[in-house]
Amino acid sequence: MSYDLHRKPQGESGKIHDITPESAGWTYVGFGLYDLKPGDTAAEATGDREVILVMLEGYAEISGAGQDFGKIGSRDSVFEPVAPQSVYIPNDSDWSLVAVTDCKVAVCSAPGMGGHKAQLLEAPERVTKGKGANTRHIFPIAMEDYDVADSLLVTECVTPSGHWSSYPPHRHDSDNFPSITHLEESYYHRLNPAKGYAHQRVYNDSGSMDETFTVHDGEVVLVPEGYHPCGAPYGYDLYYLNVMAGPLRKWRFQNHPDHDWIAQRDA
Repeated sequence: MSYDLHRKPQGESGKIHDITPESAGWTYVGFGLYDLKPGDTAAEATGDREVILVMLEGYAEISGAGQDFGKIGSRDSVFEPVAPQSVYIPNDSDWSLVAVTDCKVAVCSAPGMGGHKAQLLEAPERVTKGKGANTRHIFPIAMEDYDVADSLLVTECVTPSGHWSSYPPHRHDSDNFPSITHLEESYYHRLNPAKGYAHQRVYNDSGSMDETFTVHDGEVVLVPEGYHPCGAPYGYDLYYLNVMAGPLRKWRFQNHPDHDWIAQRDA
């Protein structure tokens, strides 16, 4: 199957990303992004999908599934060491928002099964992982130990200047729990300063998929299968928001056998 893995923003305001399973050519993950000015509005019905709204930057009044969550937001930049505020909306409902300030709101979606109620998610604690130039900083917004969703796994990461992340290269593209799970994944990238760039490679064992992307501020890379490491050039910090989903809400991965020695050494 042929994939269009590198997606650039469509416009400068409003819904500038609208990636659906149909447009991605896969089954589970959807990703949208609204870039709004004060007073702008957005609203969607969830249909058969659950949604996590992540307030990436700025503030908005959010309502959904019959609840008013009030003013949501916690930071002006994704590079601030502050956890984002997020709202879970189940399938067969709807949500709406009004921007209070300039804001960016991610719409993360996956199949819903009615197993969870609408709620404001607890702010995750910041976790630092890795050693040396593989050190990165993570806010696990809705990973598997936080039972708030039927399918969705959502996390964000800041990779400091000159560092690597999603490294050693790992994959989660086989349904063989508990050793590995099948999860599609999207990466929404940001750079600081915004004029910078980073690199991400997506490749599989067979060699049928092997692409390296130069990603700029606001772009998305899709990972339907295979390994997917990222590198942040010296002088530029790299942020990304990950959305994952598959047949089982578990994140189990396997490192590339050629590079697993790095993880073993640093464990």
